[in-house]
Amino acid sequence: MTKNGILVIDKPAGISSARVVARVKKALGVKKAGHSGTLDPFATGLLVCGINKGTKLSRFLIGGEKKYTGVVHLGFETDTLDPTGIAVKQTDRSVLDSLSENIILRTVAGFKGIQKQQPPVYSALKHNGQPLYKLARQGKLVTKPPREIEIISIAVRKIDLPFVTIDVHCSSGTYIRSLARDIGEKLGCAGHLFSLVRTYACGFSMENSITLAEFENMDKKSAFKYVISLSESLSFMPVISVSDKTIDKIKFGRRIGAEDGVDICSDSFVRIVDKNGELAAVVEYDKTFNRYNYCCVFIS
Repeated sequence: MTKNGILVIDKPAGISSARVVARVKKALGVKKAGHSGTLDPFATGLLVCGINKGTKLSRFLIGGEKKYTGVVHLGFETDTLDPTGIAVKQTDRSVLDSLSENIILRTVAGFKGIQKQQPPVYSALKHNGQPLYKLARQGKLVTKPPREIEIISIAVRKIDLPFVTIDVHCSSGTYIRSLARDIGEKLGCAGHLFSLVRTYACGFSMENSITLAEFENMDKKSAFKYVISLSESLSFMPVISVSDKTIDKIKFGRRIGAEDGVDICSDSFVRIVDKNGELAAVVEYDKTFNRYNYCCVFIS
């Protein structure tokens, strides 16, 4: 049982990511908890939570690729681009009836690739230190410049007009709400995101998750079994196992190198683990000085 690491929650609809973290923190009785990438309250699926020292891992996880299954509702657009908002654009049903399956399939497939995307005015992006959604609720709509994103793959799973279900594999920073709006515009009609499930994030999939309800109904000992260890959470990084002597050097922040069994290589980040496989530190390669610098130290 580990008390430091990553917990993957299958978030229910109707609750904020911050509230999920608060409930996880209470259920485990831990001092620290956070998440690596928010999910809108209406959305469900993977919320990757850092527990205790696991909160330090967010910087290594938050920028990863994501996968979603979303339902696009064609026919009207909302101010929030999701079902919680009010309608701001509407399209006559005859326009939807004119859309063939082939047109929808080709249009959706056309979004694959690197592109510029306009973020929603209701988002957690900040303007002068304030989240856009807070400003929008005050009637101050701030439009951010389009940002480069990548749709790695996109496919239509089901068409049942006015609903189109899509599977999306995308880069970090992609807004599926904006994608739903853009799909509607390309089809010549309004559109918004009716529902969303995040199925993959930060290297974790649904198989790694547990529902919030199941988690809260467990005793603490059983609940901690779902916390993935620090080292395993960063399994995508190269790993080097070092001696107790080197672990002592890490504790005091002393530089480590080839003489400690840490060979210089070009990988950006490397996990340093002790003889038991426990994460001692994450180091980053410095090309300028041809050495590793400490990013995070997990032992004291």
